[in-house]
Amino acid sequence: MKKLLIVDSEPATKSSLKEVLEYESYHVDTEDNYQAAFEKICKNDYFAVLSEIKFPKTEGISLLQKVREQSFEVPFIMMIRELDLDTVVRAMKCGASHVVQKPINLNTLLSSLREIGSIKSEPHKEESNKKRIVLEDFYTTPIIGNSKAMQNVFKMIEKVAPTNERVLIVGPNGTGKELIARRIHECSKRRNKAFIAVNCAAIPAELIESQLFGHEKGSFTSAVKMHKGDFEQANGGTLFLDEIGDMSLSAQSKILRVLQEKQITRVGGESAIPIDVRVIAATNKDLHREIHEGRFREDLYHRLSVIPIKMPSLSERREDIPLLIEHFMAKMEANNEDRKITIGQDAIDALQELPWTGNVRELENSIERLWVLCNDVITKDDVEEYVKC
Repeated sequence: MKKLLIVDSEPATKSSLKEVLEYESYHVDTEDNYQAAFEKICKNDYFAVLSEIKFPKTEGISLLQKVREQSFEVPFIMMIRELDLDTVVRAMKCGASHVVQKPINLNTLLSSLREIGSIKSEPHKEESNKKRIVLEDFYTTPIIGNSKAMQNVFKMIEKVAPTNERVLIVGPNGTGKELIARRIHECSKRRNKAFIAVNCAAIPAELIESQLFGHEKGSFTSAVKMHKGDFEQANGGTLFLDEIGDMSLSAQSKILRVLQEKQITRVGGESAIPIDVRVIAATNKDLHREIHEGRFREDLYHRLSVIPIKMPSLSERREDIPLLIEHFMAKMEANNEDRKITIGQDAIDALQELPWTGNVRELENSIERLWVLCNDVITKDDVEEYVKC
């Protein structure tokens, strides 16, 4: 029977986790004392340690550091109540294998323990799994990737998220630009405020002002009541302007004024309304070319691109494809619990070689198609028959 140690200062947490994990056939010890926990780890061969990150008088990270100094490689799952990116990053750098947020989601915890089991059986997978789990499970928005290109993106997120600077995310369609914007918001001081996403390409030119800035009742024929625009709804939070390169020049000038003056006026209104909004924009277009050809304002470009982030295409990060496949397969299984499908290595290899002009979005759609159309095991022949890039 696999032995676990739970180190937590909250009796209710220890009790509930112990009950659940013992039902899952683990032998569970509990501790609420830093030194006593360290001594138990030294004397026992634990499968994993579940430790609170912040105790009333010390830190679980200190326990992790002390264990690592003694060369004990027992995996640590760190538990944290309040989202704190700096603490999470520090825990990972000290050697934590997973970080989960309280109240503990049982499925996430059991998934973490399964991952630890697979790492122990295949040690060469340890590093990649360690990074993936933190990025996937700790935040609402999953972002999968261990490639150098994606690690560069993660580093940019870590640096820019705590600030209020505007960000411009560029890259092909289907690469996950909105996911990056949401992650920046989740890691920022604005995370408890609204995140409003706007597809600029989908808003007709004659409605853009009302959509973004709102309108007063009676300001035009169909304005039967006052409407708060996207800027006002995002006040205190983050406004994500997707496909900014498709916005008309007239609308661009209005956005520029809002960024300069930090206030908006509703259509039909007379008074200016102060706003505190972090703007993140994204586009799949080459804005330098758009500026050169007169379709995008250079002054707006410089206002938006204080921090530029480039999203790589899937062909630039092919080593991430197996991880993405695993993630999408797990997602399909979670949504279809009555069906179990696996994928063969030959199929994964075949998928890894395809061009993926539609990037991650196309890969996800293809996995969904294979899941529906294939039998118990997805094979290379299935990929060749059902996936058309």
